[in-house]
Amino acid sequence: MQPRHGKAMRRASEATATTLEASAPSARGAPTDPNESPAAPEAAWPNAGKFGPARESASGQKKDAQERPPARELGARPKKAPQPAKDARLSDATSAAGAVGREPPAAPEPAFSRAGSRRPRGARCSAEPRPPPGPWDLPSPGLPVSGLILGRRESAPRTCKLRAVLEKLRLSREDVSTAATVVNSVVDQLLRRLQQCESEFKGVELLRTGSYYERVKISAPNEFDVMFKLELPRIQLEEYSNTGAYYFVKFKRNLKENPLRQFLEDEILSASKMLSKFRKIIKEEIKNMQADTDVIMEKKRRGSPAVTLLIRKEISVDIILALESKSSWPASTQEGLPIKNWLSAKVRTELRRKPFYLVPKHAKEGNSFQGETWRLSFSHIEKEILSNHGKSKTCCEKKEMKCCRKDCLKLMKYLLERLKEKFKSEKHMDKFCSYHVKTAFFHVCTENPQDSQWDPKDLELCFDNCLTYFLQCLRTEKLENYFIPAFNLFSSNLIDKKSKEFLSKQIEYERKNEFPVFDEF
Repeated sequence: MQPRHGKAMRRASEATATTLEASAPSARGAPTDPNESPAAPEAAWPNAGKFGPARESASGQKKDAQERPPARELGARPKKAPQPAKDARLSDATSAAGAVGREPPAAPEPAFSRAGSRRPRGARCSAEPRPPPGPWDLPSPGLPVSGLILGRRESAPRTCKLRAVLEKLRLSREDVSTAATVVNSVVDQLLRRLQQCESEFKGVELLRTGSYYERVKISAPNEFDVMFKLELPRIQLEEYSNTGAYYFVKFKRNLKENPLRQFLEDEILSASKMLSKFRKIIKEEIKNMQADTDVIMEKKRRGSPAVTLLIRKEISVDIILALESKSSWPASTQEGLPIKNWLSAKVRTELRRKPFYLVPKHAKEGNSFQGETWRLSFSHIEKEILSNHGKSKTCCEKKEMKCCRKDCLKLMKYLLERLKEKFKSEKHMDKFCSYHVKTAFFHVCTENPQDSQWDPKDLELCFDNCLTYFLQCLRTEKLENYFIPAFNLFSSNLIDKKSKEFLSKQIEYERKNEFPVFDEF
């Protein structure tokens, strides 16, 4: 009896070895059909989870090696040669004994979208880019943004790439100093001209805003935004077409000595007339500048409130006329600036006590613009929020805990900038600007108010969280202005649906393929 039992066991071992040998090529990553989706084999594994095939611990493998026959662990049992009746009974008894105490296989986990998946440590990047995503990869409208950060692992290769991009975006001190010197010289000369002449703009003062002064400027110090603010006497605002953002401006008192009275039309302060005179004065002063300064005024962009100057053919400066009002913020902003859980209710109250501004940006009416309207501007508040962005007052200060909020904003801006450059021949990208990603970023900060949720070690996760929110806004065609909730920056009146679908598809493709657009320029 004993010799027969040993012979039966040897046969089973040989069959097991044959099975192992046959399955070795696929287990070692043998080439598959190039048309097959790289995710298909993983989805077929019964224990595949969101980080790839489930792996057992060393202790678990050792225990299984003692308790399970090798052939049963791999799946299908190999065919055996016919055995005598006694051998068959012994073989069945051996199999039954090996099955004692075995746990049932784990139920397969559901597949996760890309927003929640991460490559397991040590996995290699695919040599070919993955196909563009389908609509099922986008998050559901009700998905809480803050939940995406929890319970996920970072992919080291992708994180290294993002940090390398940030390093490339870092501005050179020498370049910044050179550009700032040139810009300040031009701006100061224009400001003196407006203040000294007997004009309607004699009371203007300088207000520096924009990404350069917020310290989130990327690539090169070649774009500057400057506000020339002009304080107004008591005014009355009439909301235009329930937009919450555009207003007609009237003076509460018709002062005879008011220098702006020449811009009134039926008691309404005309934005188009005032901007036209502002451009004329600046254009005249440019002629008086030294020849080596090399400043030209670009053509007026339709609907733009800015006077754009090009200095030395490489530095662009947007000069914006802004009317300053020290009265209470309009009612449309009552539910805006949702920073109570982030920066505190006290900070919100203090910010709302600051002046607000009106810029001559016209409301869109079909294919034309309403030339008499002014748009609310809170760029000075945005600058203050970014300067003091932490729930902790010492966030990102020297020798204090750091966060990656500004890094995420820079990466979002750079991604949009590169996509606009790549598809500059496409009209779909024309209407998107950095203000859209900055608004989405502020909303993500509101959803994730704790500084610990922006740990620099979780840069990839935080950046992915921002992209997920932005994609959700594109898909739902809703991006609320951070200060005016009723004003939708992604409304069909401002940006058509095809453009939003195009940008959504490109961002999703970049995210799934390790952002190849970052390497194209």
